[in-house]
Amino acid sequence: MTNTNVLGVGNAIVDVLTHASEEFIADQHAKYGMEKGGMMLIETDRATQLYGQIGQATEMSGGSAANTIAIIAGLGGSASFIGKVADDQLGDVFAHDLQSTAVQFTTPRLTGGVPTARCFILVTPDAQRTMNTYLGAAAQLNADDIDEAVVADAQVSYLEGYLFDKDAAKQAFRRVGEIAHKHGNEVALSLSDSFCVERHRADFQDLVENHIDILFANEQEIMALYETDTFEQAQDIISGKCKLAALTRGDKGSVIISEGETVSVSAVIPAQLEDTTGAGDAYAGGFLYGYTNGYSLKQSAELGTVLATEIISHMGPRTDKDLKFFTEGLKKAS
Repeated sequence: MTNTNVLGVGNAIVDVLTHASEEFIADQHAKYGMEKGGMMLIETDRATQLYGQIGQATEMSGGSAANTIAIIAGLGGSASFIGKVADDQLGDVFAHDLQSTAVQFTTPRLTGGVPTARCFILVTPDAQRTMNTYLGAAAQLNADDIDEAVVADAQVSYLEGYLFDKDAAKQAFRRVGEIAHKHGNEVALSLSDSFCVERHRADFQDLVENHIDILFANEQEIMALYETDTFEQAQDIISGKCKLAALTRGDKGSVIISEGETVSVSAVIPAQLEDTTGAGDAYAGGFLYGYTNGYSLKQSAELGTVLATEIISHMGPRTDKDLKFFTEGLKKAS
């Protein structure tokens, strides 16, 4: 019997958030190929250069799967996380922040190597976030870091698509899937980013069809995965590929497809749109909390929706609010 609702496996990253102008993004695109709204990987020298260019910034623990797991713990769910940080100051910050939310985090640290990962998140006036990620120690996660007992204890193991940018991490993914399914548990995958999908389309298609039970993707990502011209075409394709797909569409809401059942949930528009960083992470966190605690698909999607709205109403992918407030009035499906 499992004791943990959700295990997250992903990049352990400290976020560096700042506001940026459209002109700055355009200049960085021309010089370095920075794509507005996307995520690009950078090396040590570029990270140092960019840090010197951005001016005042806010630093906080992040990483896509870690954000999702923090949401689940904040809602009162039981959660754990596997990810790699270095034995340095930012590694201390990441571990402290995550463990303070009651998330189990025991992955051995990297010693004597590259530093803890950091992601530069540039937020333009339209609230769109553009990310530049130095993976550092996060990219050193490998199959040896996967603790079978931790995976076996989780109802759902949630994998972050960004992690697929390194071969060692791919092996860790497959190790998680093997253990989870051996113990009768489920595996979820977030496609993370349409540019990430472009880099790993064949691998992701294989994962979805043969190794994944639950898929999270936004409209752009699912269309990129199957190279379709419309969302509806991609929706038709994914309906036969995995047990459950949760597809978000921004202000068009979300669509849940599960074993012949389709559930549509409307978006909740924030009073003020501040920063879209972490919206998909929060949606996945709310959905997976509901899913692993007996709520219906519609209730789970509604919870994910209101949490995503909460996150995009301020800077950064996490909130100090008591998230249990958002579960009031929800009852488990009969």
